[in-house]
Amino acid sequence: MPCDVVLGGQWGDEGKGKVVDYLAAGARAVVRCQGGANAGHTLVEGDERLALHLVPSGVRHRGCLVVLGSGMVIDPVALLDEIGALDKAGLDVRRRVRVSSAAHVVLPAHRLQDRVEEMRRGAASVGTTGRGIGPAYADKSARTGLQIGVFLLPEPELRSALERALEAKRAVLRPESDLDVAAMVDEIVACRDRIAPLLADTGVLLHDLLDAGHDVILEGAQGVLLDLDHGSYPYVTSSSCTTAGALAGSGLPPQCVRRVYGVVKAYATRVGNGPFPTELEDATGARLREVGREFGTTTGRPRRCGWFDAVAARHAARICGFTELVLTKLDVLDDFETLRIAEAYELDGERIDRYPIDARTQARCQPVWTEIEGWRSSTRACRRAGDLPVAARRYLERLAACTGIRVGHVSVGPDRDSTIPVP
Repeated sequence: MPCDVVLGGQWGDEGKGKVVDYLAAGARAVVRCQGGANAGHTLVEGDERLALHLVPSGVRHRGCLVVLGSGMVIDPVALLDEIGALDKAGLDVRRRVRVSSAAHVVLPAHRLQDRVEEMRRGAASVGTTGRGIGPAYADKSARTGLQIGVFLLPEPELRSALERALEAKRAVLRPESDLDVAAMVDEIVACRDRIAPLLADTGVLLHDLLDAGHDVILEGAQGVLLDLDHGSYPYVTSSSCTTAGALAGSGLPPQCVRRVYGVVKAYATRVGNGPFPTELEDATGARLREVGREFGTTTGRPRRCGWFDAVAARHAARICGFTELVLTKLDVLDDFETLRIAEAYELDGERIDRYPIDARTQARCQPVWTEIEGWRSSTRACRRAGDLPVAARRYLERLAACTGIRVGHVSVGPDRDSTIPVP
């Protein structure tokens, strides 16, 4: 049962979409397993840039089904807008999209609730994208949410279900906001005839593909260090970003997994609040942000930047069982004279090699640095591992040594063909 899993090994924004696009050439389906429109995966081909938020990153491969799994929370208006934009780009997406009828709906009230709750938190805000993801997952866990299969109901029953769900939000949002329930219901009902044909039992679909010998790729969103259970809680996302989460959100069993790709940048970034031990709040951090164009695909927010954190990467690899690392944005480091890697932390005067699970403890950790010589030459034209400068290859070897996971691929630019296998 040939299934590969692609996950973010840091705090998200590692370049998972580009990696999935590269790997999907032989795949029959690519599955988004969790998250919602708070994710942003960018695909580049020449001068064309595709910014994806809900649709999986196999979209440029015309023989590939793009599946939105049961672990997702989906804003139906955003999904239809995204499909429409992709179809206008000539990608013929609508006939290839399959949406799990067990995925949950992000309502307009969830987006409003997200913003109101962030405002109420004040200085303790999490730094959400405001897309309604957290409130939708909260309703799912409370068993008060709506599965997207509700769009298969006759219109009167759909309206009734939406009205009940939205009326329940009035007390939650007062006094800051009141809801125009009728307008919200109309907005969602208007999607019914276009959403219903996309719905399927995607778990059965994926099992059938695997049984027939087809390759399937599971695409994670966000990153392991933002995982609800294993990240820097409460500065995390609202779903599971691990291999286990990918399987749960797709409906596939563990024995189907062939490889688990952990995607990491050659440095580190984080969006939103929360501890970030290797953060550089200086000219070097600003330089990484500028050269790496580190601004969020979904929000446009500037990303916090720092050197590579091997302690955090080991934590992610241990939880997810990475079989290899895919290192992205190596070219961003081309002009740096020296690089740093945090191979351990200092916590209250003691050296530690583990990643503390508690966010307050993480915030007290100071990196123990190892300095690496830079290569001071461009890697952008490299298309084989042997083309890389010697110092760049040494950097890859050092990252593999200090994480305990081999670097199987390295990316030196945004295009698909700039991803290089590493023997």
